[in-house]
Amino acid sequence: MADHGLSQRRAAHLVGVDPKTLRRDHPLDCPEIRTKMRDLAAKRRRFGYRRLGVLLARDGYEMNHKKLFRLYKEEGLTVRRRKGRKRATGSRSEMPVPLQPGDRWSLDFVSDSLQSGRKLRILAVIDDCTRENLGLIADFSFSGERVARELDQLIRLYGKPGCIVSDNGTEFTSRAMLKWQDKVGVDWHFIDPGKPQQNGLVESFNGRLRDECLNEEVFSNLNEARTILGKWRHDYNNTRPHSSLENLTPAQERQRLATLDTAPLAQAKERA
Repeated sequence: MADHGLSQRRAAHLVGVDPKTLRRDHPLDCPEIRTKMRDLAAKRRRFGYRRLGVLLARDGYEMNHKKLFRLYKEEGLTVRRRKGRKRATGSRSEMPVPLQPGDRWSLDFVSDSLQSGRKLRILAVIDDCTRENLGLIADFSFSGERVARELDQLIRLYGKPGCIVSDNGTEFTSRAMLKWQDKVGVDWHFIDPGKPQQNGLVESFNGRLRDECLNEEVFSNLNEARTILGKWRHDYNNTRPHSSLENLTPAQERQRLATLDTAPLAQAKERA
């Protein structure tokens, strides 16, 4: 119409379109889903449409992946590829203060290598209240499914945590981990990109691990690395004094907090 100066009726006739379709006001479909998707994307800025679809499914919004992608594109939520250094662009939800063992766990990966030069990755899990190292798992690579299996094992040993804190690594933001969080019902807090100090407790632990163990040992194979890490972990939890715990060990701090928990109950039973 603009290029050839045609009327709406004439242009519609030439292309075989009913003029009524041009004059009809088409309201946006699925307004409730669009609103929910925008809210989720505001909190999870680096999530694509597939992961947003998992979160929508948790709230009962099941849909075909093609429709999900169409709504995602129409709302302009496409995640742009970052160039250069990651920068923090806001804050996430506030982390709970750990007052008792199991209130909050922190996760992070530490990199090292074998004597042959092959890269090694170590998943470190600590209890933020007692500073206890709950897991020190070494392997050549980790997937989201593997991290979920390791967390299931730790939950069987120590109970379900109230919250887990980590960075935005792909192992922690994968669809497998999102499904695991939904199944187990654990709150997960992601720190801001480029802000490792927000996960300062596990970063401090990583420094002690590297200084006291990784820089002192040479691993010839994976089994040897796991053995040495296991011995160091036992020493860290049961022998090494921790300055932030008034030079108690993490195991002693756990016992102390357990005594404080049971004392009021014991006094109540005596009075009864």
